[in-house]
Amino acid sequence: MAALSLLVGLGAGALQAQTQPGGADTKRLERSWNALDAQLRALDALIPAENEPSPSAITPAPPLPPGLLAPNAAARGPLAPGQGVAPPPLALPQPSQLQQGVVQGLSLNQALVLGFANNAELQAQRQQVAAALDELQAALGTYWPRILTLANGNTGQSSISANTPLANDTWGVGPQFAPNSLMGANGQPVNGAFYSPAGGLYYQNNSVTTGSASLQLDYALLDFARTPAVQAARARLRQERNRYANQLRQLQLQISEAYYQLQQADQTVRIFDAAVRNDLLILRDALDLKQAGLVPRLDVMRRRAIEASDQESLIQALADRAIARRQLATVLNLAPEVTPSASDPISPMPRWPLNLEESLLSAYRGNPELEAILATREALARQRDATAATLLPKLSLFANGSGYGTNLNTFDVNTSYGGCCPISVSPVVNSNGYDWSMGLTLRWLLFDAGTTAGQAQALAKRASATAQQYASQRNAIRLRLETAFFNHEASLAKLSSARRGVAAALEAFRDVRLRYQTGLSSEVDLSITQERLITSLLQRLNATVGVNVSYARLLRELLPVPRDPAAPLTPQLTVPGPVAAGGPGRSGAGAAPANPPATALTPAPGQRPR
Repeated sequence: MAALSLLVGLGAGALQAQTQPGGADTKRLERSWNALDAQLRALDALIPAENEPSPSAITPAPPLPPGLLAPNAAARGPLAPGQGVAPPPLALPQPSQLQQGVVQGLSLNQALVLGFANNAELQAQRQQVAAALDELQAALGTYWPRILTLANGNTGQSSISANTPLANDTWGVGPQFAPNSLMGANGQPVNGAFYSPAGGLYYQNNSVTTGSASLQLDYALLDFARTPAVQAARARLRQERNRYANQLRQLQLQISEAYYQLQQADQTVRIFDAAVRNDLLILRDALDLKQAGLVPRLDVMRRRAIEASDQESLIQALADRAIARRQLATVLNLAPEVTPSASDPISPMPRWPLNLEESLLSAYRGNPELEAILATREALARQRDATAATLLPKLSLFANGSGYGTNLNTFDVNTSYGGCCPISVSPVVNSNGYDWSMGLTLRWLLFDAGTTAGQAQALAKRASATAQQYASQRNAIRLRLETAFFNHEASLAKLSSARRGVAAALEAFRDVRLRYQTGLSSEVDLSITQERLITSLLQRLNATVGVNVSYARLLRELLPVPRDPAAPLTPQLTVPGPVAAGGPGRSGAGAAPANPPATALTPAPGQRPR
């Protein structure tokens, strides 16, 4: 900055020196120019060194970057139905898909249809609605009895070993417990049937197989938490459905904005491409005029600098268009090999048919964003009731019946030292049976140290907090709508002014171009007029896109959308209603483009632009 200030000061001193006669003044002027030359060399030293040599002033323009040409290729045709299928959600793009990428054109209506079918966030919200519906079905199931069946079977083996350290004949309880107390069939004395001598041993193995089955019924006759739980599930379903409807509105806005931005990027590329072409034509005229000695070398150098600047703007516009195409493809969730291109011409939407007050009232009426908050509030309140109801008694009916069977095999029975523990042993024993029962169960939680009450109070406070969320969202909706409404009005007015500006700039550019070719005007006038024309074209483009974007944002607040994901979806780009007089025109495929072709920068000699 100090160097530039010194440069300006030296230039001013040189001009003052030219007005003073005399040799001293000439020497002062020479010293000023020497100082100026030194300052210019100092400014050159401020430019950082580069690996590549600095281009000369007559170096031709380099070609456009190859990496930007493929993403900016023209569309091969309209998007085929099979090309709009969304990729699998867990799949990653393959190298072959990225290498064989194609550019296909699609209209805004087609983009909306594809977005409603493919958008990943909308698909996830559809699953949330389905999950809430399943939760409601599960809650309704608590009104019905629960029937449970149980069955089990097992097999195993056990071993039994027993001994009697003392004989059992000391009690004197009868001859059955005494040795040699009975007379056998052969007339010889035998031990009693239950006598166990001291030191007697007994051993046997058992194999047991058991099976059982039962049927149980439980039915809650009195449950105070059941109805609030069902009501909470219904409220959560309404909440998810309203979120789905609000997401439809938001998605339509996202797709519309992405499409309009792509149209803006397309037109910006056309404007700067035409500007570069005009720069080359004017540069050719400047070279011819310099060759004839009619203009100085300065005109050629200025024109080359302007052409380099416009080419830089064109390169950036190409990058912006490639990004805008990818942004639209991301919102639509297209296949990796498909790159969308806008096929609709740019045309302004009609004037918003409602005034501000009507728009606000319509935006609040049935707004899914607000209704989702109300549903959340109700769900929390009903969940609070269900939690508090767990402190109340619960009466249930139960009934069950079961049957069982057992198979017992006994083997390897051995005795020693007189035997032990006389028992009756059967090789195989089968047994079976059944049982049933029914009754009532009363469950009443009398004390839980305030755990349930604390949970209920927390849910009540969360329900109260949603009132503030409702107020905040209500204010946000009004701010969004008023911002879009005022921007829409401003964009319509700016579009009218921009049209007049473009018409005047085209006329001025035509005149100054003819005057420059005949030597009646300088290159400075031509450059300023061309810059003014480019600015006017961009201003009209921005105003047109501003009209469409602000209309889409207004529509986002009033767009009628279904709450049920199974309901059909029809894209809607306008609000039905009378269009105010003096509106910018109508929208649709038959509407004339808001901007003329960018090649209007170069009217033919003698031809007045329309």
